[in-house]
Amino acid sequence: MNHPAPRIVVIGAGVVGLCCAWHLQKRGAAVTVIDPAPPGSGCSSGNAGALSPGSVAPLALPGAATSGLKMLLDRDGALTIKPSYALRAVPWLWRFVRAADPARVEAIATALAALLFPAIERHKEIMAEVGAPELVRDLGQLYVYRSAEQLKKDDYAWNLRRKHGVRLELLDSAALHAMEPAIGPDYTVGLLITDSAYCPNPQRHAEAIAAGVARLGGQFVSDRAVAIETDGGRVSGVRGARGSIAAEHVVLAAGAWSAELLRPLGYRVPLETQRGYHVNIPDPGFSIARPVVPADRKVFCTPMEGGLRVAGSVEFAGLKAPPTRRRGELLFGDLKAVFPQARTEGASDFWMGNRPCLPDSLPVIGPAERVRNLWFAFGHGHLGLTGSAPTGQMLGQAILEGRPNIDLRPYAIERFG
Repeated sequence: MNHPAPRIVVIGAGVVGLCCAWHLQKRGAAVTVIDPAPPGSGCSSGNAGALSPGSVAPLALPGAATSGLKMLLDRDGALTIKPSYALRAVPWLWRFVRAADPARVEAIATALAALLFPAIERHKEIMAEVGAPELVRDLGQLYVYRSAEQLKKDDYAWNLRRKHGVRLELLDSAALHAMEPAIGPDYTVGLLITDSAYCPNPQRHAEAIAAGVARLGGQFVSDRAVAIETDGGRVSGVRGARGSIAAEHVVLAAGAWSAELLRPLGYRVPLETQRGYHVNIPDPGFSIARPVVPADRKVFCTPMEGGLRVAGSVEFAGLKAPPTRRRGELLFGDLKAVFPQARTEGASDFWMGNRPCLPDSLPVIGPAERVRNLWFAFGHGHLGLTGSAPTGQMLGQAILEGRPNIDLRPYAIERFG
């Protein structure tokens, strides 16, 4: 006897939600994705395009409080907090500093490695099936430093990556400039992360997955989810602004907006938005083969279809504040620092997006204990694109096969009490 396909609603059409929907639909579910915006139109299109399975070092490392304070004191630094938002950010920042305990850092790195290491393979799998394999280019990522002394300051993070199997190739000045001749002379040391890749068009990437979901029979509803509906301690559906959708399972993948939907269910999740910016330059006057990351500027310079993207910045200002134009303008200085010859004529206006960040750098993935058949897939922070495809596979297996491919306990929402 054939059983009806389980009805599953995925809240959020960002790349994480789309990958969950693709894996669920492919495994025989009847999936509906609900989002008021077009698929992939937020951070999923505006990110740096990096696929970084080796990014196992959390943002909170020993000494995070001191280094963070130094950045905050620099008005044009990579990290800033709007004065009007400072008090609201303090509880999250306190949790962030506490997560920098060395033993906790090691546990976080282990969990990130388990999640992220299959990322490139998982992305290639989806892109091959949706007909866009050219959107994963595995040429590595290149971090550049002004000197060996500057590189040494990052020893803790790089050694943590090496410990977890990340392959790094150290480049002297000659090898660095032979690999990427456009890099300016001020940068003399490079670290090539060989097992990394990038996506040259994140918007097209997300749209290709969405089209793949639709071809498999998935549905998309343009509406804003206002509540997760329950009945007798289990999920019954999702209420949107325009009506309700019944479901046997609900996957919450609403990015930085996920915490708002969980409060009525009794969850208090320390989810913060770290606002990031990018600018696209159609003809910078040079070309690079892979993402180049000037470590002292903390931005990604990524070759994209149609030009170069410069992306970075961390701004605490909440979900409602308008973009800060000054933060976008700083990206031009970051670009010129590493590529002095860069042309910026014809650059796009500055884009801003809300990264969903948790203080321990780990996303929330897996089942809710309080509400049966409610599942989580949010909080991937700066690694949403990288973590999206493996997260989709994990939840697809967990929901429909009862066996996730890795232990989900490190990502459980209950770690926040």
